Amino acid sequence: MDLSLVSFLLGLGLLAALATGIWVAVALFSVALAAMMFLVSAPAGPVMATTVWGAANSWDLTALPMFIWMGEILFRSRLSEDMFAGLSPWMRNLPGRLLHVNILGCGIFAAVSGSSAATTATIGRMSLPELRTRGYDERIAIGTLAGSGTLGLLIPPSIILIVYGAATEQSIARLFMAGVLPGAMLCVLFMGYVAVWASLNRPKMPAWEETVPVWERIKATRRLFPVIALIAGVIGSIYAGLASPTEAAAIGVVLSLLLSQVSGTLSRQSFVDALMGATRTSCMIAFILAGAAFLTVAMGYTGIPRELAGWIGDMGLSPLELLVALTLFFVVLGCFLDGISVVVLTTSVILPMVEQAGLDLIWFGIYLVLVVEMSQITPPVGFNLFVLQGMTGHNIFSVARMALPFFLLMILAVVLIVMFPQIALWLPNNMI
Repeated sequence: MDLSLVSFLLGLGLLAALATGIWVAVALFSVALAAMMFLVSAPAGPVMATTVWGAANSWDLTALPMFIWMGEILFRSRLSEDMFAGLSPWMRNLPGRLLHVNILGCGIFAAVSGSSAATTATIGRMSLPELRTRGYDERIAIGTLAGSGTLGLLIPPSIILIVYGAATEQSIARLFMAGVLPGAMLCVLFMGYVAVWASLNRPKMPAWEETVPVWERIKATRRLFPVIALIAGVIGSIYAGLASPTEAAAIGVVLSLLLSQVSGTLSRQSFVDALMGATRTSCMIAFILAGAAFLTVAMGYTGIPRELAGWIGDMGLSPLELLVALTLFFVVLGCFLDGISVVVLTTSVILPMVEQAGLDLIWFGIYLVLVVEMSQITPPVGFNLFVLQGMTGHNIFSVARMALPFFLLMILAVVLIVMFPQIALWLPNNMI
């Protein structure tokens, strides 16, 4: 059978399976099994068994449940409250004032969470009622939260970077380091936009509040010290070469438990809830990865990735033209699938083209996560939009309109890392 027809039928089958609402992993297994049974002569059962075992038996993935557990523990602590109290006195004199707390709060929480949805929900639960009470324009408040919440995908420890590293056999420690400067760059872009918006829309900003004395600001900053120590313990140990990502994840869990104990939020119930939440999320991701690995092997047997890579090569696209095409492809795909599913579904097909174009795979991981971040705030399946819809009562398309400026800033960030790859590569190239 012609491979283009096979590709079309398998793609149609996968979309049809996903449209029924079944689990993503089940859809992946179903399409892969159909391809193995009807299109190739290899035995489907043994191939599936060995592939699933190989996908599960990966040391790189051991960091995944630990980082998820760390985020679950901190999600149930007073971390967001402490961050708001510690940051807000310093933001009151900046154009945009407390709107910057949304951005910096999301950036800090992203460095201990790894989840976009958890970052949005935790910071939003604390900041939105406070901003609404103080008279800030709700549209810009929700927009800053929608955009900044996506930082949970990029700033380490990022769950999606662990998934990408496991799927492509790249160093997770180097991927973590590669995400630091692009994440900081996004924070600066968001804060710059908020400052410009506030300067141009003074009537929509509340009256100036009384300036907090310097000593009071310093006292409030003490509430940030525990989370800064946690970030330094996790990220610093990886950068200094003292711990692998898995060991750093274990350090993070211990420190987050201590932080929760000291803050008085650790109880038997919160411990069990955090553990079960991490178990459910880890199992879901592992199931998707196993299904994607089986689909990857099935596609390899059919010869589709090799033919597709050859077809792209014959088109003679430059690396820049390839990146433009991939950006459009990922944004459209992200409108219908969550970020992890996008990564595991596409890496096996995309990587041959990327390698043929001579692109660095560490850099490409950061580019991919940035584009997937954009899909988190695009309807109809933008996860951050769902979170904010539930929190604010606005429909998903209204929230998407509020988030549009930050979507455009993410496009600018993609352009910047394409023009200046060292934004992503400088730290991993200089790790100890």
